[in-house]
Amino acid sequence: MPTPETPQESAIQDYDFSEQVGHLLRRAYQRHTALFQQLIPDTQLTAAQFVVLCAVRDAGACSLSQIVKHTAIDQATVRGVIDRLKTRKLLAVRHNESDRRKVLVSLTPAGERLVQSMVPFAFDISEKTFQGFNPAERMALVYLLKKMCEADLEDSPNPLPAESNARARATPMKQGGSKSK
Repeated sequence: MPTPETPQESAIQDYDFSEQVGHLLRRAYQRHTALFQQLIPDTQLTAAQFVVLCAVRDAGACSLSQIVKHTAIDQATVRGVIDRLKTRKLLAVRHNESDRRKVLVSLTPAGERLVQSMVPFAFDISEKTFQGFNPAERMALVYLLKKMCEADLEDSPNPLPAESNARARATPMKQGGSKSK
């Protein structure tokens, strides 16, 4: 006669990785990234580089730590991204006049033109990422993802300032989707 399963054994047998949130988020991100790479006309521009360019455009001249906070990209990666964008003459880096230890990053005119020309493609990428979603599903997904990110920020030892959180919640949905970066 077979022995009955313990709750733990049953849970182990019932675990389906393909139904887990982490796996699903990773697959959705891979899909979005593939769309970005297929549709963005500047083949040298990565999604992370575009996010950094947009963050600098939104903030104006800003420090490395501000870029890290606004993009949620780790400092080592942001440094590499900034170096590559600086090499392409899309970003300028200078020392802060009041505190020479700090550097300020700003868009060059070429960087401003690139961001401006890429935004329509970013909207298209968002549209294609949301393909098959009705407006309510789009809104629900964006709401839930923001809620997940805000929970992470609240648990973080260095959460974004209140105005950044409010801006994230108030970001309007444009052309049926969220901002794509």
